[in-house]
Amino acid sequence: MNSYLIQIFSFWIATFLIWYLITPTYINFLRKLKFWQQIREEALIWKAIEFFKLHKDKVWTPTMWWAIILFIIFLMVLWSVILQKSWFINNSLVNQKETYLSLFTLATVWFLWGIDDYMNIKWVWKKWLSARFKMFRLIVFALLWGYWFYYKLGWNLVDFEWNYLRTLRIPFWQTIELGVFFIPFFIFIITATANSVNITDWLDWLAWWLLLFAYSVYAYITYDQWLFLLSTLCLVIIWALLSFLWYNVKPANFYMWDVWSLSLWANLWIIAILTNTISVFLIVSAIFIFETISVIIQITSKKLRNWKKVFRIAPFHHHLEAIWWKEETIVFRLWLVWIILSVLWVIVYQLQ
Repeated sequence: MNSYLIQIFSFWIATFLIWYLITPTYINFLRKLKFWQQIREEALIWKAIEFFKLHKDKVWTPTMWWAIILFIIFLMVLWSVILQKSWFINNSLVNQKETYLSLFTLATVWFLWGIDDYMNIKWVWKKWLSARFKMFRLIVFALLWGYWFYYKLGWNLVDFEWNYLRTLRIPFWQTIELGVFFIPFFIFIITATANSVNITDWLDWLAWWLLLFAYSVYAYITYDQWLFLLSTLCLVIIWALLSFLWYNVKPANFYMWDVWSLSLWANLWIIAILTNTISVFLIVSAIFIFETISVIIQITSKKLRNWKKVFRIAPFHHHLEAIWWKEETIVFRLWLVWIILSVLWVIVYQLQ
């Protein structure tokens, strides 16, 4: 136990130090490459003129910040492999039972969606990649992940001692055995929530803080379940996100772009499945889910009610901007909502 604590905190400190030293150079690198934030007046569906007016001052801010966060995460993983079996590191962060799926998720989303980000920033194509193509690609990867959980990690096995691995535990009710339906369930959740963090973005610190809160929850849960390597990985991600604030106190000096939200959120879902805490995941995701629902409501209303809108702008936090709420007011009040939700997730987790 003590050796794991030493490992966790050593990685935590190293993450901040490395990030602090290389960030100024990386910011200059982004500026030289002209990796600027682009805000288009055309959205994936219809126009986004009002959105453009609200956020036009954020154009020409360096972006692609996600690259350094994921670089640091995998640098820590490499460091753990090199220092394995040393006097304080018993195991590397590459572990089949705990971290394989998380690292695979981060790496694949980093690579594939990173290409999309680059093309969007450099305007390689006149319009973004087809939303249908992106969804198809996400479904394919979700299918692979679901298959791995079901056939490789024991969700298809009957084992009374470790029965929680193949059932979903719902507080105040009972466990549900999904059987082979686990795979379509897995695909549905990950495709339904994959873009939720990205949708909640575009206000300084909003999605970033909420994601930080969510990873803090799972750093505790994984540690409580004796998944120390996975807990270490969560803390490395937390410290990378915290470090983001050091050089990015409002007004923002750089932005993450899409892939950071997709990769980190998909990874959080993987951790929720590994710890069988889907009910907790839904609670800590409540704001993200609500934001996604507001977009669905807006699109449905436009299609079925002859372009009539429910919100001035969707997602909901931009609607609040459009009715003249200040950016800081929106961010801090949504943080307060999350604090209320944090009480609920603790209760639910203890009752599982």
